[in-house]
Amino acid sequence: MKAKKILLLAGDFVEDYEIMVPFQALLAVGHTVHAVCPDKKAGDQIATAIHDFEGQQTYSEKRGHNFTLNATFDTVKAEDYDALVIPGGRAPEYLRMDDKVLAIVRHFALADKPIAAICHGAQLLAGAKVLEGRLCSAYPACRAEVELAGGRYADIAVDGAVTDRNLVTAPAWPAHPAWISQFLAVLGTRIE
Repeated sequence: MKAKKILLLAGDFVEDYEIMVPFQALLAVGHTVHAVCPDKKAGDQIATAIHDFEGQQTYSEKRGHNFTLNATFDTVKAEDYDALVIPGGRAPEYLRMDDKVLAIVRHFALADKPIAAICHGAQLLAGAKVLEGRLCSAYPACRAEVELAGGRYADIAVDGAVTDRNLVTAPAWPAHPAWISQFLAVLGTRIE
């Protein structure tokens, strides 16, 4: 397996599990992962939020851990990376207003590079206008964004994931086994 160089786009109040688990899992199988956030540099921290499903009509939100970024956003060049990861949480709702973030997402989509997005990460895909005709899962409350962006919403179980060519998406962190497994397959990563 050839190790890939993967960019992970994050921001304050990204979902804790949705940044920590893929970041560590991708490192564990030998890939390089650079986690970045606009206006922050390597060594800076972002706050995370824990979204849980406790029987209410939507998820609850609690303060999570601090996550230390390991790369500087202002020096990132999308063409230097093989794949992109977009975790969910609150970050995508405001990251989708950052022109450089949108340009990065468009680069990966137009170059048909692997993209993994989970939960509210679909908001960033919709904001970048890269969902036209694509099958995309997301947290159910993001269905409107997927469909308004011309995507086909995949209404799947919370622990499921869906792959449409280079795009791997899932509804929320309970889908990590399926989502990460499908993303590794798109990356060409074999675990034996």
